[in-house]
Amino acid sequence: MIEAELKARVHSPEAVVRLLDERATARVEVYQDTYYDRPDGALEKSDQELRVRTVHGADGTRTVLTFKDAAVDEVSGSKPEHETQVTDAEEIHAIVRGLGHAPVIAFEKRCRNYTFEAQGRRMLATLVRVPEIDGTFLEVETIVEESHLSQALNDIRAVMTDLGISPHDLTRETYTGAVATQRL
Repeated sequence: MIEAELKARVHSPEAVVRLLDERATARVEVYQDTYYDRPDGALEKSDQELRVRTVHGADGTRTVLTFKDAAVDEVSGSKPEHETQVTDAEEIHAIVRGLGHAPVIAFEKRCRNYTFEAQGRRMLATLVRVPEIDGTFLEVETIVEESHLSQALNDIRAVMTDLGISPHDLTRETYTGAVATQRL
């Protein structure tokens, strides 16, 4: 399955929150993300990602292991994604390191998540603040088969438009890249 996703810089976060609050109830969560790679950088060179994410929210704490394959859509950066919840964060970090991967970067994301139906699809909209990066971002995503990617991205663009996001606000900037630049 493909995570069809678009990301944008948000110029009026309060207005977007109001519009999203009309669609769904927010889940406020803090993500602790650690990205791993092989010592030779093979994952980054192949446009792949290996991440361990621990999510802290009102409903408790959970940890998810995610592998993202190379982008199948150059404009959006949408990627095949494989994800599973794990029961022990420290153990999954140890397993990933034991398999020869090393942590490349770790950072915190402060998220306000909304799950809703739009355009006939289950959508997840996330307002994101990363303390090390200026600004607020909006990610809107849905999971689809690759053959439906183009229409799914059109549906996401329609949701973004409804939320007051202009096509000029869209970005392919990654949090990992932006955080790494701030740390230089």
